[in-house]
Amino acid sequence: MNRAVSDMLERYACQSQGDYENALREIFQELALLGLWRGRFFEHAAFYGGTALRILHGLDRFSEDMDFSLLAPDVDFDFSPYCAYVEKELSAWGFPVTVEVKYKTEDSAIESAFLKAETLKQMMVVEAPADVLGGLHRNQVLKIKVEVDTDPPPDFETETKFLLQPIPFAVRTYALPSLFAGKMHALLFRKWGRRVKGRDWYDLVWYVAKQVPLDLRHLSARMRQTGHWDSPETIREDEFRMRLAESVRDLDVAAARADVEPFVKYPDSVAVWSAEFFQQVAERVAVK
Repeated sequence: MNRAVSDMLERYACQSQGDYENALREIFQELALLGLWRGRFFEHAAFYGGTALRILHGLDRFSEDMDFSLLAPDVDFDFSPYCAYVEKELSAWGFPVTVEVKYKTEDSAIESAFLKAETLKQMMVVEAPADVLGGLHRNQVLKIKVEVDTDPPPDFETETKFLLQPIPFAVRTYALPSLFAGKMHALLFRKWGRRVKGRDWYDLVWYVAKQVPLDLRHLSARMRQTGHWDSPETIREDEFRMRLAESVRDLDVAAARADVEPFVKYPDSVAVWSAEFFQQVAERVAVK
């Protein structure tokens, strides 16, 4: 195993098949970011979402997908040249991965790609124990979805964060208040049928615990784009809090807990969840 990859893997103290899969996925994500940096992708785009929070700010839950936003709308943006850098980077570190681009449709501003690798072979590369490997199906695939918003809502702020592994490099990302606005928009308006996205509620607790203020201006821009706010003015704090309180009242806490538990190392961290708990968390949201 490459020494740098070994150093990256040591952070996880893997014991189970799930531990190794989560660790491998995150190593792939970090190597993908390195490849995008080499390709100068961050001159045009910023990293956001749960994986950005996990990798750049230490969120204590794993995240599956990688989300990016262009710095300005560009209907002609083509992500495929940057995918070549990702493939080249992962291959250089000993991980043959294919990147399949799914071009955006006329009614969508999201361009997608999928990083795919043979899970069994990759876990052998990172030297997972035989008993862990024995639980894997030979044809199991590790897949990471990458999405780029080519028509981002305005009024967000970005900053540069530095990663030190596997080598030092820079990533442009949304600033935390803007990240919080994106998460709040998902929490308030993302619909998954009967499925509850417990990971959104887990992240809400993280933002409040870290005392990150919510950027109401960027939240308003996101709401305008999705038809949830028709005023040119920023949503008032009392209006926002009313909507958040409604979402808390409608929350199926048990379903939210079940959704997030596979992504946290210590399930006890969500044992306290209840309607009263989230009511108090909502009251502690700070705004800017």
